[in-house]
Amino acid sequence: MNISIIKIGGNVIDFPEKLDEFLFLFSRFPGKKILIHGGGVLASKFGESMGVMPEMVDGRRITDKDTLDIVTMVYAGLINKQIVAKLQKLKQNALGLTGADGNLIQSKKRPVKKIDYGFVGDIKAVNTDLLESLLEKDIVPVICAITHDKKGQLLNTNADSISSEIAVAMSSKHTVNLYYCFNKAGVLIDEKNDESIIPLINEEIYKELKNEQVIHSGMIPKLDNAFAALHKGVNHVWIGKAENLLLAVKGKVSGTNIENHKYDLY
Repeated sequence: MNISIIKIGGNVIDFPEKLDEFLFLFSRFPGKKILIHGGGVLASKFGESMGVMPEMVDGRRITDKDTLDIVTMVYAGLINKQIVAKLQKLKQNALGLTGADGNLIQSKKRPVKKIDYGFVGDIKAVNTDLLESLLEKDIVPVICAITHDKKGQLLNTNADSISSEIAVAMSSKHTVNLYYCFNKAGVLIDEKNDESIIPLINEEIYKELKNEQVIHSGMIPKLDNAFAALHKGVNHVWIGKAENLLLAVKGKVSGTNIENHKYDLY
């Protein structure tokens, strides 16, 4: 099978009109596909309304018990089921899942080192058989950022990491392309200028731009995940805006294509 794994974040989820527009495009995205989502901004808003203030370290959420309850309700409940309902309206049969459903994603609680992240999961295993059976029946898995440890404990897990790990697991038998949709047009030379897209990037260029601090902050873990996926068998990775997703799959110039091939930046 050729499989596309598509991850969306808060820049789409937090705005109903943008989400509707994206899901319309997604419903017309060709072939077998898996949708993965987070929803951190909405979870923070719900938490604040309930007196649970978000605590972040280097852009990563500290997940205590109260926060875990909130992210589970928001990710696995409100957001996940809204997406599934909207896809059904678009005649796209979908099934909403956490990592606990069908033992889809087993994780382990992140060990405490310098920082205690709380109930945060690092992925151990993906149930590819379940995903294959759904895709063969033309059912789109819609997966939220909640996993489990197979001991009864749910765990908050980074959606980018889930996307990468599922892509790697599925690539042992299938051709897998991974698409990260976020709030920038792609990897940029100037983060304030959406026209400064780097259309193609390999690891050598990435290291050079990281050393020059052209690439920094939140883009680093995205690209680290992307290159890790490529090294472990994923066919192709793309980063860009959700509204350019169909252009990307049609080979039009949009976003940044991340590859293992060597070539010059200029």
